[in-house]
Amino acid sequence: MAPGAWILLIVMIAFTASAGMIWAWSKKNGLYDETVKYRMLDED
Repeated sequence: MAPGAWILLIVMIAFTASAGMIWAWSKKNGLYDETVKYRMLDED
């Protein structure tokens, strides 16, 4: 493979890994908490 293809492959893997770490961090901190969405319906 050409050197440019290797660089592109490394960059794609780095972006994928960073996106996965950001998603895991946000999941751990409760940013995808579904209970808040339905809290308004229970207050009636």
